[in-house]
Amino acid sequence: MCRSVLDKERIVEALAAEWDALDRVLTGLDDAQWEKDTPLPGWRVRDVAAHLIGTELMLSGEPTPDVGGDVESLPHVHNDIGARNERYVAHFRSQPHEAVLAKFREVTAARLASLRAMPDEEFHAPARTPAGESTYARFMRIRVFDCWMHEQDIRDAVGLPGGEQGACAELSIDEITTALGFVVGKRGGAPDGSSVTFDLGSRALHVVVDGRAEVVESLPGEAAVRITLPLGVFTRLCGGRVDPEEARPSVSFDGDEVLGEQLVKHLAFTI
Repeated sequence: MCRSVLDKERIVEALAAEWDALDRVLTGLDDAQWEKDTPLPGWRVRDVAAHLIGTELMLSGEPTPDVGGDVESLPHVHNDIGARNERYVAHFRSQPHEAVLAKFREVTAARLASLRAMPDEEFHAPARTPAGESTYARFMRIRVFDCWMHEQDIRDAVGLPGGEQGACAELSIDEITTALGFVVGKRGGAPDGSSVTFDLGSRALHVVVDGRAEVVESLPGEAAVRITLPLGVFTRLCGGRVDPEEARPSVSFDGDEVLGEQLVKHLAFTI
């Protein structure tokens, strides 16, 4: 991915906007809402906030807290990253939500200052990311996507829709797009020679399968199937937040409906 796409100022300021949005949402919640279950198995709203804090602490070089217990055995923990996330969740679980919110503000403010001061060369340097070897810039775009998705988790938990427009949502779709070839070709099993368009209303994503599946700017002809669905449904399917069968009433197909159904059932790709 070229630097013109992974622009430092755009990514860092999107993170700033997303953390501010999360702060506003969390600030408006009462005690009962902080304890609401989210779409993420085993996590309440307070746990999502703790996870967000924990990731930024990890990126700041802080050691993972030793909370004791066997977090690896929890049914929603599937790998080392999940176990590390769960240790931060456990660490903050006994703290009042006012303390969790204060820590979120403290940590994100420090991270934002660090990112704004980071030289371009360091920001674009090679780095290990949740998506494999890439650059630190890519990692930070993944952070925009992750934080934005978790804002939606919180909103869904407390019945507060919003936040699906703007720079953070756009960068999140950019990040999803990098995985869409894999999702369509490998997970969804789209056959060689096929093509797919995801119509999200304000944006269309096109994938061509020619030996391998790749995202393209446009198709040379009609897609084998055009899948039309709201952006929020698309992102929740990609994030594994909603059962494809439950989302089906919000999805329509033009063309090969069998292929479309198959792809929608296999959109989830996040950890």
